[in-house]
Amino acid sequence: MKEKYVEQKLVLEVKRRGGTCPKWTSPGTAGMPDRLVFLPDGKFGMVEVKAPGEKPRPLQLSRHRLLRSLGFQVYVLDDPAQIGGILDEIQST
Repeated sequence: MKEKYVEQKLVLEVKRRGGTCPKWTSPGTAGMPDRLVFLPDGKFGMVEVKAPGEKPRPLQLSRHRLLRSLGFQVYVLDDPAQIGGILDEIQST
């Protein structure tokens, strides 16, 4: 299973829940999470998508720590089975 497949499943589930999940792509964003998750009622989180069993690189971990220290929710997703739990957690905050 490839990262692209996991990412597509995330995007579809976010849409099913009434949200949007754009890819974070702009200059100067190296190491930032792949996807921004916007859900109804102002719920927001960021998701780093990986192929199954793959782990974030050191720069990505550093960016995740920075974002979390600023109060944002950042998740690492490497299995489609995690999607429901991640989105439930974003929606519950």
